[in-house]
Amino acid sequence: MRTLLFLSEMSKIANDDYVGFTFFVGSMAMMAASAFFFLSLSQFDKKWRTSVLVSGLITFIAAVHYFYMRDYWDAVQESPTFFRYVDWVLTVPLMCVEFFLILRAAGAKKSLMWKLIFWSVVMLVTGYFGEAIAIGNPTMQWVWGLISGIAYFVIVYIVWFGEAKKLAVSAGGSVLTAHKILCWFVLVGWAIYPLGYILGTEGGLFGVQLVSDIDAAQQAMNVVYNIGDAVNKIGFGLVVFSLAVSSTSKS
Repeated sequence: MRTLLFLSEMSKIANDDYVGFTFFVGSMAMMAASAFFFLSLSQFDKKWRTSVLVSGLITFIAAVHYFYMRDYWDAVQESPTFFRYVDWVLTVPLMCVEFFLILRAAGAKKSLMWKLIFWSVVMLVTGYFGEAIAIGNPTMQWVWGLISGIAYFVIVYIVWFGEAKKLAVSAGGSVLTAHKILCWFVLVGWAIYPLGYILGTEGGLFGVQLVSDIDAAQQAMNVVYNIGDAVNKIGFGLVVFSLAVSSTSKS
């Protein structure tokens, strides 16, 4: 049985190891983004520093996990599902917090923040059950995937049509613009995670395995997740950064 003892041994990424390559690029990109956000904090008004700080924390937490997941993949050539969900359960709720932080000026209450955090945790926990606990049981993988998908669409509704949307409209200006962009990240960018689930689990799409070779399915899933993580987390941070720059220059 393979063990994690090999994690301490670094080896070159094979030319055809696209998963390892995306782990490497993702870790470096998110670490660079973290440095950028942290080093820029002093240029913003005090009310925006927390938002930019959270953006840096999101990419930093992700970078640390990606360095570890890259070594894990390199050592055992298996999907680091548990460590990926540890990353997500820390970073995705923080991405939800960003909505609350930019809407505070419009009167957002903490109940909005906790509501978004709750549904994000439901989405992640049920997704983990489907990917890691219900292995070999396509029916339960479909059930857990469905629950996770429902939680995702609740978040989409809140930010696109619900309380968050109304607050953004009342704030107007650059806050509304930033909110709209973040909404698109949630609708389009976050949709890449259900796609990864569908690619990598037997019951991901009504019990139909889209990729017949399970190893190929796992590789496709990891590539999708890695690209999605980098785009979503760095993109989220850049939107908040742009809002902070815009608001600081006007004050």
